[in-house]
Amino acid sequence: MAAAAGATTFLPPIPTPRPRLAAAIRRPPPIFTGAAAAVPPLEDEDSSDDDDAGGEDAAPRRSGRKDRRRAVRIAWEKLVRWSRSWRRRNRSDVLETTRKVVVLGGGSFGTAMAAHVAAKKADLEVSMLLRDDLVCRSINHSHINCKYLAEHRLPENIVATTSAADALAGADFCFHAVPVQFSSSFLESISTHVDPKLPFISLSKGLELNTLRTMSKIIPRALGNRRQPFIVLSGPSFAVELMNKLPTAMVVASKDKKLASAVQQLLASPNLRISTSSDVTGVEIAGALKNVLAIAAGIVEGMNLGNNCMAALVAQGCSEIRWLGTKMGAKPTTLSGLSGSGDIMLTCFVNLSRNRNVGLRLGSGEKLDQIMSSMNQVAEGVSTAGAVIALAQKYNVKMPVLTAVARIIDNELTPKKAVMELMNLPQVNHFI
Repeated sequence: MAAAAGATTFLPPIPTPRPRLAAAIRRPPPIFTGAAAAVPPLEDEDSSDDDDAGGEDAAPRRSGRKDRRRAVRIAWEKLVRWSRSWRRRNRSDVLETTRKVVVLGGGSFGTAMAAHVAAKKADLEVSMLLRDDLVCRSINHSHINCKYLAEHRLPENIVATTSAADALAGADFCFHAVPVQFSSSFLESISTHVDPKLPFISLSKGLELNTLRTMSKIIPRALGNRRQPFIVLSGPSFAVELMNKLPTAMVVASKDKKLASAVQQLLASPNLRISTSSDVTGVEIAGALKNVLAIAAGIVEGMNLGNNCMAALVAQGCSEIRWLGTKMGAKPTTLSGLSGSGDIMLTCFVNLSRNRNVGLRLGSGEKLDQIMSSMNQVAEGVSTAGAVIALAQKYNVKMPVLTAVARIIDNELTPKKAVMELMNLPQVNHFI
């Protein structure tokens, strides 16, 4: 009784509803089969002991809770109705009219994307262009990529080949999943087989070390066609979780709104949500820089510097990415959204991240050469770090955390010394 009376001191008085108002409130009709089972009906009586002991105050509180629950239920049902209505209005025949998709590269993410698209349509031809004859035979005969994600069986409509002419012939969309540092030479070698109107969907994240270019610049230049249709796909996503059909959300960005929408329709599924954006620069630069920040996060973990340090470092790194990104023309909303902050969270805090694991081992005292020789996949942050600092100098942006990572990778600074120097930087004032 005392607790209930004390609670009323902090809660605004809620008038007792009149009977006629209660009668006037009408529950909306169910919007899907089984709605009554999914949303339990509101109880006429609340069995809370506190309410029974609350005397005159109990009835207004029960009524207030019921009203809030009703408001939440109605808001949710409106959201579901809007979602279904939007899907009906925006049905597309992109998947129906797509006959063939090609994936360049047979790494984990390229394999996962090939499997995802192939599973959406049984008669869709999905061709994977690979360098390794052994992997080709494994995919074609056993429907397994024996090198990456070997525990997952691939759809039977995936065909692997080492012939660029065969892979690209008649393709409607092309997924580029070759590591950034090898992309230019690879694309130049297959350029004669590429249709000038073939849309390229880039899955590669990073900066070309010598030129500081992102994939939106690398692909048209290497193919000799500055009008080559381009889309970048990015966001917080691990290949193994895509293969396991776990809920995932990503972003496609293109200067061509219709093309972005077409790729959205091609990829969207019950387990993969796709948003569209026109901010190609923001999506690409966030995808490149987050890998370097993930190495820093791994170093903190490897040195056992604690959660306070981890939070401070990642927050600082996010600011540095925002500073450089906006100078390059990225939208702040992109950098704080799914392909920015969302991807940073996944890459910095989850053990599946290759870049984080590189940092973890550096922080534990291993040498970079030893780490890289033991990996069978590319950690783009290692090669991107130097390019990031060159970009920072070009745009006159101070990036202490990411610069420290580049110095550690170049073996010019130890992780311990880097932490000491960062902690001794001038204190920051945020007064306006």
